Amino acid sequence: MIAAQLLAYYFTELKDDQLKKIDKYLYSMRFSDDTVKDIMNRFRRDMENGLGRDTGPTATVKMLPTFVRAIPDGSEKGDFIALDLGGSNFRILRVKVTQDKKQPVQMESQVYETPDDIIHGSGSRLFAHVADCLGDFMEKQKIKDKKLPVGFTFSFPCAQTKLDEAVLLTWTKKFRASGVEGMDVVNLLNRAIKKRGDYEADIMAVVNDTVGTMMTCGFDDQRCEVGVIIGTGTNACYMEELRHIDQVEGDEGRMCINTEWGAFGDDGSLEDIRTEFDREIDRGSINPGKQLFEKMASGMYMGELVRLILVKMAKEGLLFEGRITPELLTKGKIETKHVSAIEKSKEGLKKCMEILTRLGVEPSDEDCLAVQHVCTIVSFRSANLVASTLGGILARLKESKGVARLRTTVGIDGSLYKMHPQYARRLHKTVRRLVPDSDVRFLLSESGSAKGAAMVTAVAYRLTEQARQIQQTMAEFRLGEAQLLEVKKRMRQEIERGLKKNSHQEATVKMLPTFVRRTPDGTENGDFLALDLGGTNFRVLLVKIRSGKKRSVEMHNKIYAIPVEVMQGTGEELFDHIVHCISDFLDYMGMKSARLPLGFTFSFPCHQTSLDAVRSLSVCQAVVTMEPTLHEYCLTLGNKDRGTPLVSKLLPHLKSPPSS
Repeated sequence: MIAAQLLAYYFTELKDDQLKKIDKYLYSMRFSDDTVKDIMNRFRRDMENGLGRDTGPTATVKMLPTFVRAIPDGSEKGDFIALDLGGSNFRILRVKVTQDKKQPVQMESQVYETPDDIIHGSGSRLFAHVADCLGDFMEKQKIKDKKLPVGFTFSFPCAQTKLDEAVLLTWTKKFRASGVEGMDVVNLLNRAIKKRGDYEADIMAVVNDTVGTMMTCGFDDQRCEVGVIIGTGTNACYMEELRHIDQVEGDEGRMCINTEWGAFGDDGSLEDIRTEFDREIDRGSINPGKQLFEKMASGMYMGELVRLILVKMAKEGLLFEGRITPELLTKGKIETKHVSAIEKSKEGLKKCMEILTRLGVEPSDEDCLAVQHVCTIVSFRSANLVASTLGGILARLKESKGVARLRTTVGIDGSLYKMHPQYARRLHKTVRRLVPDSDVRFLLSESGSAKGAAMVTAVAYRLTEQARQIQQTMAEFRLGEAQLLEVKKRMRQEIERGLKKNSHQEATVKMLPTFVRRTPDGTENGDFLALDLGGTNFRVLLVKIRSGKKRSVEMHNKIYAIPVEVMQGTGEELFDHIVHCISDFLDYMGMKSARLPLGFTFSFPCHQTSLDAVRSLSVCQAVVTMEPTLHEYCLTLGNKDRGTPLVSKLLPHLKSPPSS
């Protein structure tokens, strides 16, 4: 017990001095909250550029439309194949989606190797390998005779114009198969399958691994609208409002956007936070100058970053008493899994001693403490970088929704996030500081992105089936050219019948004369009252028309409700209400003694004998006529007849319709 206390005291004393040295040495890798917020704002600007029609083609953050328009709603069902190509292994799954609440998804999978000579060879060899693996899997599943829907997780930047088409923009990670960039990968795979000729596959969807992650988590939590990968590489997707995506037609609904945030900073926007170690990593990569954010944050480069830092510190005599071994100088000798092991809270220092001893540097306890702190700074920087870009996405979602507090779920996957003992906690904490008015649930994808490809396919299959049913229902309402020509012919016949005196009464198309003989010619001038009756509201307007060089139309109006009991009552009640509305309007306009011409829009079938005489053919429960004209009674409204029920003057005429 005493020995343990002494050891703890000894390490505490060491920490105070040693950690300060490391912090000072790696000062540029330790971000303040202001720096993280600044990176988040830079990323938000790059997101805007990526979504813009004019700025999108040259943007570094590509913001690629995926044509995934919906997340699972729980009604999906069927038997699907999912392919997952994006790392050192190629995975194939058979996914059965049912309505069984206890086990809604059943999966069987098999992993196939993708050797370096395949991923560095020709594109035709790569896709022939994929087709061979798929054939082997279908043989083992005894489904070669079936043409099942296939979802393809293809974890590289692609431009899509539809769900089942993806043109590779550039290889990332370790892939560099020739003849694939600029080509549709679905077409390449279909050609390889057809060349085999022993089975068929219906590739309905191709998605990025981030989309697969979002869809996998979306099946379990329908509030999931963001997918993030933090593993060998890093990337994210989210559901964007369609009205903000200039590259895609339409304004209604949402679409998943693949940000391709690994290329953030490729235009130099992160130069002020990149270190000499980041630049050395980039120079030694297979794609210098590209995917700079990914090289700073992802698992593929984290171990190598730590190694480069240790080499420089050893050269300067700050570690290992200046000892440098061939093992320490060998690229790849420190891996990200070693960083994760070193940062474990209990056995981390012991693991560090083992790893460094294998490198032959004969580390002291003080060296182990220093190396552990180097690992912490490097991995913490990665978490801060990812938090800044994820914070940018969440802030955009909050702004788009116009809510005071964002409630959402982030689906997340990747070996670095899963295996590093401190990474998830650091990421969550920083994100919540960056987007304080939010309730964000981080949901770990247990089944990987391949299941998500099956979910995308299941959703596409569901939407396709719904569309088929809608098409079937709507088929009766569609008219072909011959039918339209027949309608045109019959309509002309009815028009002729409606216009002729001897057939007018029996015609279904009445062709009623309106006694309107011409359209305006621009010389009209004066003040007029207008009434508009045709729906649940009644409108009274004062229209001032001015002709000459500065022609203008000025309108003032007031809307009055027509109660249901008036609409369904007698003609007397209806016109009594109308006249009182007119009276109120003239009071409102200060025109008590005005004498103005009046026009009446009466939106019901009527028989007219002149421009100002009309008999309703079917309205309310009364036969209504206007003869003499209504405006003759309105002229004196507000003068000697003000306050008199003017409808009583109209009713003798309203009740006795003129002969037709």
